[in-house]
Amino acid sequence: MAEESGFLAGRNGRIAWRRRAGAEPTVVWLGGFKSDMTGAKAEAISKWAAAERRAFLRFDYSGHGASEGRFDALTISDWLQDALDVIDGLTSEPLLLVGSSMGGWIAALAALRRKPRIMGIVFIAPAPDFTEDLMWASMTERQRDILLRDGRLVEPSPYSEEPTVITSGLIEDGRRHLILGGAIDIACPVRILQGMADPDVPWRHALRFAELLTTDDLEVTLIKSGDHRLSKPGEIETIIRLISSLGGSRSVRTAF
Repeated sequence: MAEESGFLAGRNGRIAWRRRAGAEPTVVWLGGFKSDMTGAKAEAISKWAAAERRAFLRFDYSGHGASEGRFDALTISDWLQDALDVIDGLTSEPLLLVGSSMGGWIAALAALRRKPRIMGIVFIAPAPDFTEDLMWASMTERQRDILLRDGRLVEPSPYSEEPTVITSGLIEDGRRHLILGGAIDIACPVRILQGMADPDVPWRHALRFAELLTTDDLEVTLIKSGDHRLSKPGEIETIIRLISSLGGSRSVRTAF
């Protein structure tokens, strides 16, 4: 079945989405910081979903990709609300979340708010609390001074010609959603894929996250040469395998 697309009204403007109807659970892709839904991993999962006749949903957060909104005016609260709006408005239960980088944090926050609907989560280079532990903690005193004085810090991006803009609002709002301070009440099956050569999310950060999850059904896969993208063919094959391992058998019921 062809992938359909559209827009959903969000609090920061229209949210762009694409989805495939198919057997549940619906696989929901949650992308990373400054990423859009047309990246290599999301495209590969969409092709897998088409071949397997599985329900699949992907979307762009506000200020990302084809969605409306100004990126540097938005925060974790906004992107979490986008995810909840899309999940509530475009899917039926049950769900299998796939969160990449920042999307891992968003997936965890969404799962805590929609527990009965979540049958499994695949985290790819998960970056919970990244605004505090990976951004703020790594800044020099000069960078912090600029951020506090100007309300924004502009830094070169290794992934785009456009610089990365970090705002004081992003850092402050992120502190409202920190989850690494104690047990994380996610009891569904979880799979984590992490590169040990990741320059953005250290693999020990992923292990710390894994230790705090309450689920007993958890597996962590480390790829020694894996970077943050985890988009090489073999790595994408691993992602598909992890999704398949949590998806169960095809259901007679069709989503949407």
